[in-house]
Amino acid sequence: MEQLDFFEVPSPCKGICQVNNKGYCKGCFRSRDERFYWYDFTNEQKRNVVRLCHQRYLRILRAKRKQAQDAALGAEPLPYQPSLFDEPNDDLSS
Repeated sequence: MEQLDFFEVPSPCKGICQVNNKGYCKGCFRSRDERFYWYDFTNEQKRNVVRLCHQRYLRILRAKRKQAQDAALGAEPLPYQPSLFDEPNDDLSS
């Protein structure tokens, strides 16, 4: 059974409109395609996008909290892990 839609799902846009390093808007956490096709989506698709945006927000919030806790506890940064694509270097292999 399909639920009737009486109201349009409002855009989650906050008016910040800057992209983070993962390609999501810093204000509403939508991807480029989600922003571009917002008015073409059905209400069900819009609700799904809003749900995904909320999950992205919580993920970023948890990462910031963890980073702040680590800094407060004086955690040392992780040691350098060479990549398999790095040139062999005797200084790094010790």
